[in-house]
Formats: sequence, structure tokens, C-alpha cells
Amino acid sequence: MKPHFISIRPVETRDLASFYDHLQHPPAQQMAAFIHEDPADRAAHDAHWDKLLARDSILKRSIEMVQNDADPVLVGHIISFDMEGDREITYWIDHHHWGKGIATEALRQFLQIEQVRPLFGRAALDNAGSIRVMERNGFALLRQERGYAHARGAEIDEVVMVLSD
Repeated sequence: MKPHFISIRPVETRDLASFYDHLQHPPAQQMAAFIHEDPADRAAHDAHWDKLLARDSILKRSIEMVQNDADPVLVGHIISFDMEGDREITYWIDHHHWGKGIATEALRQFLQIEQVRPLFGRAALDNAGSIRVMERNGFALLRQERGYAHARGAEIDEVVMVLSD
């Protein structure tokens, strides 16, 4: 089997159905923890993405994988946005494609476009995979906080990572 090739491109409206499907995996929801109150609500999902797509200040990219000379497969998304004066990133990879280095490579490519520093990322404290993705791209632990995680129905510990100059 040939290695896969990862690329990122601007999000298109046609991607939203796949993004919704990616979110429908309960173990992925538990791992990510910080998701919308009802990830099964398709109308709320689409309304949220309509708002994201309308805002030029939010950098939005779809993540595609090509393997064995096949057509590209949409495997996730990555975005950056302003929150309380800080620039933050978030990403989601379809669980079928975990463990292939996709998030690490997609974030590497994204950081060539997103030039704001410091840049912050957050993850549930027990989400070792996401923490590792950020560390491999130069992010360092800044602090721990507690936040309400809809997927877990409780306040949990989260890490705040930062990428400086």
C-alpha cells in the first residue's frame, strides 16, 4: 500500500454533510469532550457552519487524504478563530483515519497559512492524541483549566497549549 498524501483546502458547503457524519461517533465525542450540546442535531450543525462560513475572520480548511492514486477523501477539518482576544485552533478527524498522522500533517500545513502568534489550542487532559498533535507542531503546555464538556455532561480538566513565535 502506498503512503497517503494529506492536503488542506478551503471549506466548501458540500463538505458539511461529511463533517456532520464525522461527529456522529460517540467514542470520538467522548474523547473530544468539548462539542456542541446536541451533536445529532443536523439543523444546529448546519446553522453553526453557516455562521463560520460567513465570517472571514475565521480561517477554515477541509482536510483531504489521497491514497493509492484514488480520489481525495474528506477526512476532517481545521479552523482558527478569535475567542476572548486570543486566536485559537480546533480540528476534527474522522475516527476511521485516526493514527495515520493526518492531524499532525494537517496542522503543520495550516500553520503555514495561519500566521497569528501566539496561537492557542485546547484539549481534554485525557486526550493524549490531540495533545501530541499540538506538541509535534511546536505547541507547549501553558496551563490547565476546567471547563464544561457537553459530551461528558460534566466539568473536566483541559489543557491550554500555546504556539509562540
